[in-house]
Amino acid sequence: MFLSELYRYPVKSGQAQSLQTSPVGVLGLQGDRRWMVVEEDNGRFLTQRAWPQLGQLQARDDENGQLLLQAPGLDPLRVPVPAADEALRGVTLWRDTLRVPDAGDAAAAWLSELLGKAVRLVHCPEQRARYLPNGYGFNSDRAAFPDGFPLLLIGQGSLEALNQRIGRPMEMLRFRPNMVVQGAEAFAEDGWKRIRIGSLEFRVLKPSVRCVFTTIDPTTGERSADREPMATLKTFREKEGDVLFGQNLAVDGSGWLEVGMQVEVLE
Repeated sequence: MFLSELYRYPVKSGQAQSLQTSPVGVLGLQGDRRWMVVEEDNGRFLTQRAWPQLGQLQARDDENGQLLLQAPGLDPLRVPVPAADEALRGVTLWRDTLRVPDAGDAAAAWLSELLGKAVRLVHCPEQRARYLPNGYGFNSDRAAFPDGFPLLLIGQGSLEALNQRIGRPMEMLRFRPNMVVQGAEAFAEDGWKRIRIGSLEFRVLKPSVRCVFTTIDPTTGERSADREPMATLKTFREKEGDVLFGQNLAVDGSGWLEVGMQVEVLE
């Protein structure tokens, strides 16, 4: 088994960035979901579930460490990383509320034009990251702005088995993984508790609960008229009302990941 793909999502619900190598630490892949778009008036987070325009948003770190935002019809914008303890804004991400730095008026105006709604862009410095949901991980585990956990792993064999049931190919990026593993049987990751990739050990915390987000084509932003892949997943991957696909992980320590590294199941 080996690590076949690596992805990060600099802005929550924005486009994926494919990586060949990446530092990894307590918050997952470096730069993954460290930025988030929120409503200006109440700080609630926005995603493609209700705002498909976010799927047009491409974000990258530039050579100076600033965030480069790009989208069709808009001039590129560079956003400096705000100071960790200045311009704090209260935001809500599912059940979590936290105070994080606001990225300023230029970023807010740019994203408000993209979405046609008054929004702000916020950043999560490591010292303001969230604890994981109750009952999962260690007290030292943290997450920036993913839905709940720092890392998501999916087996390529699992996607291939799903596609066979659906009868047409579904893109891996519909499921927004950080790590894709090739060479394992379909859904083998369901039974893993600890794995090693390179010099790093990862704890498998819980299955990933899927939603309507997976029905959005990652390249066009259009929803599947037949509600795939959720319709098929519900027929064989539903447990106690939740549809499960992929596994949420936490890492012990810090280091590097690189596409091609061997994956070893420890437990």
